[in-house]
This record gives sequence, C-alpha cells and structure tokens, in this order.
Amino acid sequence: MFNNIRYDLNAIKERDPAARNKLEIFLLYSGFHAVLFYRISHWFYNHKCLFIARLISQLTRFFTGVEIHPAAKIGKGLVIDHGSGVVIGETTVIGDNCILYQGVTLGGTGKDTGKRHPTLGDNVLVGSGAKVLGPFKVGSNSKIASNAVVLSEIPEDSTAVGVPARVTRIAGKKVKPKNCIDLDQVHIADPVSQELCKLNCHINELKKRIEELEKINKGEQ
Repeated sequence: MFNNIRYDLNAIKERDPAARNKLEIFLLYSGFHAVLFYRISHWFYNHKCLFIARLISQLTRFFTGVEIHPAAKIGKGLVIDHGSGVVIGETTVIGDNCILYQGVTLGGTGKDTGKRHPTLGDNVLVGSGAKVLGPFKVGSNSKIASNAVVLSEIPEDSTAVGVPARVTRIAGKKVKPKNCIDLDQVHIADPVSQELCKLNCHINELKKRIEELEKINKGEQ
C-alpha cells in the first residue's frame, strides 16, 4: 500500500504542471487525498472490516467530493485531477497510470448483476464529465473525451467521443505511445459534426441535380 502511495505522489508530480512539490500535493490535493484514503479503506475491506471501510469512504466523499467504493480495484499511479464529482463504483477495476478528470462516473447501468462496473486498462484518460457505464473494458492507452457517455467496450489505443460514445481513432491512426498519456482534451474529432458535414455535401449535390433537371425541362418547353 505504501509503495502505491509513493507512486501516486510521483504520478501527480509528473503529470500536473501546477504541482510544485510533493509536500504540496500531499497536503493540498483533494484528488490525492481521495486515492490515499481509498487505499486505506480498501485495506480494511480486504480484511473484512466492512463498516470501517465504508465509513472511511463516506467521510472521504464528504471532505473531497470524490466517492470511491472500498471494494473497487485500483492500480498504481491513478491521478484524479481537480476531483470534484468523481464516482467510482464497487466492481470497477482501474489499471496503472490512469487519469480521471472532474465529474467522471465509472458506474453501472442498473440492469447488471455481479460485475456491474467498467474495467479500465493501463494509461487510460477519461475527460471531465464523461460517464463510463457498464461491465465492459476500456482498452489500455485509450482516451475518453469530455462529456462522452461510453456504453460499450472500447479497443486499445482508441479515442471515444460523443453520446453515446463512438471510436474516432484506433491503432494505425494517431496511436499514442504505450507509456505516455496525451493530456489534450481539445483537439478531438467530433463524429456528429462529421456526419452533419457529410449530409450537407449530399444536400448540395442533390440541389445541383435539381437545378440541372429544371434547366433541361425549361429547354424542352
């Protein structure tokens, strides 16, 4: 547990340009506090002290605005940036070196039993406000855009955008390095905008054909 805590500190220091030193992170970062107390509550949960585990979890939610169920399984190096409004469900599994921004929900759909929450691979980024709902996997090195709603499995090395989310980039097209997380949440293709552009082009083609037919009819008359 203590090795993971040290790793978490280093991960925030490396990835957050606003973090000046580890002491500041340890004392002032609510995202770090949420992960720190999750690890403590998870230890109690594994030792069958379920009430204490849930008590720590609920107190942490009160003070940080982040709710992590003590039964969730979280790897090393999780960064919760800004933190407020993040929810991580009971059967969630998170790999190493992942980043969650504010407002992220890793939850269930309400219709599943047993494994109800998602599994994130390593080096996954989930943008602010995104919802990942259901017992499927988001592959390693993938990126979920801000406010996306993910309801089905995402392959490795992919970018998912939209409501419901669709994969817009996959291996072979701007694949991110295996050990590097791209923090850019702005320059992501919008599939809805792309479809509207296609429809607009199709409409313009139809207009041209109609105009040509009108000219031909006028000529015949």
